[in-house]
Amino acid sequence: MPAPRDWTDTHLDDWLAVLPHLDRDIEGIVTRAKRLTDHLRRVKERSLTETGLERHEYETLHKLSGRGGRATPSELAADLDLAPASVTGRLDGLEHRGFLVRTPSATDRRRVDVAITEAGTTAWRAALDRLGDEEDRVLGVLSAPERARLSALLRRVMAEVERS
Repeated sequence: MPAPRDWTDTHLDDWLAVLPHLDRDIEGIVTRAKRLTDHLRRVKERSLTETGLERHEYETLHKLSGRGGRATPSELAADLDLAPASVTGRLDGLEHRGFLVRTPSATDRRRVDVAITEAGTTAWRAALDRLGDEEDRVLGVLSAPERARLSALLRRVMAEVERS
């Protein structure tokens, strides 16, 4: 059974009339990848709105969670590719909302440690779960072997991107 047509098929038909040498597969891959990324970005923004998180709050909680829930402000600045002063402002807001706590370091009195709170984990997971549900829904049309194959193909493409 052939796959149903999508928006990109019509886009390709239109452009092939103008650019007959256009590689339908390459244009299809690039266009579909962009449209999927745009869709997931909109879902993420909606999930942040629904959970009451700002994008910068989610990003900070996400990086902090990825470090096991604890980090120094310098580590977060490096992870977020931000100036330390920018991270301080983010941490102030998140601490005010009860999403993290800052405590003096047990090993270095000049340093503070940042730890995510239960409320911070709950807020971050709520947004993350909404996005994950949509990723599961969208990619659920593929079988497990198809998803593995798609992932392997994209890995090859990204390895080339990252190499250059």
